[in-house]
Amino acid sequence: MNSSYDQDYYLWFTEQASILRNGMWRQVDVEHLAEELEDMGKREKRVLRSRTVVLLAHLLKYAYQPEQRSSSWKGTIREQRKQLEGLLRDSPSLKATLLEELEDSYISARLLASGETGLAEAAFPPACPLTLEQLLDEHYWPEA
Repeated sequence: MNSSYDQDYYLWFTEQASILRNGMWRQVDVEHLAEELEDMGKREKRVLRSRTVVLLAHLLKYAYQPEQRSSSWKGTIREQRKQLEGLLRDSPSLKATLLEELEDSYISARLLASGETGLAEAAFPPACPLTLEQLLDEHYWPEA
């Protein structure tokens, strides 16, 4: 035991878990452990944003290029919704973050959809046209 955080990251993690489980409080690498916990929270928020942007972009493409609709687009929409549902089920407090950052995510999604479709950004609404409920509703499929 006593692996350095910098020498073997995975081994350090498993050792810290064992130290905590065994109540060996004085051996806990508090500084690194606190840093890792904060980073884990940030990663969850990044995953939330990334999945939201991809979902919004595909919903825009679905709505504004109906002649191009494909099973791939539908599959991506379904998968992103499923992944967001799981993320929110595991961390319900992220729903507030999703709502707070929806407009910012939409801006990125609009750029992505524009780049992938060849449509001008102006072809898409300037503000997010979807509610959070519509975004997450597996039965909702938008029309332009």
